[in-house]
Amino acid sequence: MATYISHSPAETEALGEKFGRAAQPGLVIALSGDLGAGKTQFVRGLARGLGVASRVHSPTFTLVNEYGGGRLKLFHLDLYRLETAEQVRSAGVEEYLTPEGVSVIEWAERLEDGGWRKEDGKKTARVKIEVAGETERKIVYDDLGA
Repeated sequence: MATYISHSPAETEALGEKFGRAAQPGLVIALSGDLGAGKTQFVRGLARGLGVASRVHSPTFTLVNEYGGGRLKLFHLDLYRLETAEQVRSAGVEEYLTPEGVSVIEWAERLEDGGWRKEDGKKTARVKIEVAGETERKIVYDDLGA
């Protein structure tokens, strides 16, 4: 695991962009952090690194947003509104765990509560964003060469 201290939303996006440039097909990024920690900022950078030109926003009310037009298709999931393991299982997220492009799952710990684990043989990277100050974030992640 690597640690990065971000001092601004732009720096958080820049780390996400590096992930996007290094991403290979089938990658699932398990993203965790409190509300307002910067998860969507990270995904905006990831999309930019993949060459996705669309404006990225949190899929909190739609569960998943799909973005094409880049080097790889991006699937952006947000499990915040799913409260139980049964809701997670019945939401149909299984298809996004072996994507043709890249899936990033906000509130991924809820998916793990639903029975899915990194060890299931999937290409998975964990990214955890913690608030360390007003604009500072501690980001702990699996290093993909990003």
